[in-house]
Amino acid sequence: MGDYGVRLEYTGKNDRLAVVTIDRPDRKNVFDEAMFNSLEEVSEKLEEKLPRAVVLTGGGEEAFSAGFDINPDNPQVSGLIDAVNKNDVGPCETLMLRIKEVVNKLVFLPTPIICALNGIAYGGGAELAVRCDMRVMDPKAVICFSEVSLGLMPDWGGGPALTRLVGPATAADLILTARRVGAEEALRLGLANRISEGGGALKEAVDIAEAISKNGPRAVRGALSIIRKAPGMSLERALDLETKTAAELTATGECVHGITAFLAKKEPEFPDE
Repeated sequence: MGDYGVRLEYTGKNDRLAVVTIDRPDRKNVFDEAMFNSLEEVSEKLEEKLPRAVVLTGGGEEAFSAGFDINPDNPQVSGLIDAVNKNDVGPCETLMLRIKEVVNKLVFLPTPIICALNGIAYGGGAELAVRCDMRVMDPKAVICFSEVSLGLMPDWGGGPALTRLVGPATAADLILTARRVGAEEALRLGLANRISEGGGALKEAVDIAEAISKNGPRAVRGALSIIRKAPGMSLERALDLETKTAAELTATGECVHGITAFLAKKEPEFPDE
């Protein structure tokens, strides 16, 4: 893999937070096979030692990620070119399923994932960003679903994720025009949660993660599971699932710590698992 990859650092009180950095700044943090493998390894480590929140960002100051490495020196590209020449769908689908498997392993972790967009997020980078639970953008950051300008389309899960986030009409605007969206517009569209101070996207995202980490970890995971699932359910089914999840949470007794602290006018200290 050389001297690039995806880095994992635990931080905060009792290592309750994790910062994941896409670290290939000389190539705008693009993904090749080694980068996908590295992201998968990091996700597996996070599964083994699940933090209360994860912050995902890009290395350097220029890019969050410019997505898939389309340079000819990437073996995955040569494999796709061969498939195109043979009009063979199989290798194309295999690669796309592999990419989606890796991305899913990260974004399906049962803990909040906050994306700190420190710079440009193009193509797969934009898709990865919208698959996170929240996004903080640097004022100079730009999101662009650039795939159709290359004769491609989103395939990291960004199409469904963006549509859930901003609605079909706005998703069509952003994906089909491949236009660039700055931080202010992203905030208006609901694509970004917050705009940081210049150079402060990572700090802002970590601040959000720290605020989350002070709350009941089971409560956060339970609420997050409903937030993620509800858009794909009928209202009736979502309400039923919320009741079931909330009842199971209450029965764990985690609320005893929160209510006791509230009545004593103290900050709660929720235990880890």
